Amino acid sequence: MTRITDSSVPSITGYHAHVYFDAATLAQAQALCEEAAQRFPLIMGRVHQRPVGPHPDWSCQLAFETPVFGELIPWLALHRAGLVVFIHPLTGDDLLDHRDHAIWMGAVRPLKLSIFSRESEVEAEAASPEQ
Repeated sequence: MTRITDSSVPSITGYHAHVYFDAATLAQAQALCEEAAQRFPLIMGRVHQRPVGPHPDWSCQLAFETPVFGELIPWLALHRAGLVVFIHPLTGDDLLDHRDHAIWMGAVRPLKLSIFSRESEVEAEAASPEQ
């Protein structure tokens, strides 16, 4: 097996899985997240009954380390029972993690990516002389 050693590939320090739900599926989502927290070494976040951060729907976050990915993600795939699950790595670049490195189970939902400001990059580009 060949390992990718390209230094341009960011290092993944962990993952977040966000389970999306609404009023009708609140109990189902809460039960799924609680069972995941019992079965796997992860941190279950709050069950938000409103959109939080870039998430367009109510959600609950499951935070876990990289070695857990191989067991948790297949388990979620088999037990989500129609719930949408959004998974992203943690590389230190929130915009890329949520936009380019995302994994979706179920319908892809429109994230509010504008909260991940890139003003410093835009300012740097504006300040550099054109060639």
